[in-house]
Amino acid sequence: MKEEICKEKMALVEKLGVHLENREQLAPVAARILAYIILTGKKGTTFEDMVTVLCASKSTISTHLNHLQDLNKIQYFTKTGDRKKYFVIKKDTIIQHIDKMVNHWSEERIIHLEIKDYKETINNTKIGNEDEKFDLNFHDDYIKFIDGASASIKDLREKITDNQFDI
Repeated sequence: MKEEICKEKMALVEKLGVHLENREQLAPVAARILAYIILTGKKGTTFEDMVTVLCASKSTISTHLNHLQDLNKIQYFTKTGDRKKYFVIKKDTIIQHIDKMVNHWSEERIIHLEIKDYKETINNTKIGNEDEKFDLNFHDDYIKFIDGASASIKDLREKITDNQFDI
């Protein structure tokens, strides 16, 4: 059973690693480190564990750990009587990602409003034939989607910042 969970975790580390590599523009090993830390959870993982599990050299793991700390994506804590550092995801990383999403959606909303206004003006002033008029329903529905998604993600952000989740 334990071996199955380990295989499942490592498959997910790879899948999440590829996703993070693309989304965060990280080096492959850095993305796998971040994925492994995320999937290890709040107990944290040590440098030694990552060297063993991720099959990378000490210098490679060290370089990427330092880089992820510089990017404020991870942090470490120590345990009394234990000299090891335990690495965990930094809660601010999630907040930063949410803020990027909200800003991106806000920009898209503004563009869709401008396009819709333009098309509406053309429909009312330039096009007489109903069959040739722009259909504005897509823009209305997309703006509605952005508003709903933005409200939901802002609610999630508030819960994270109010410590309603123990990440």
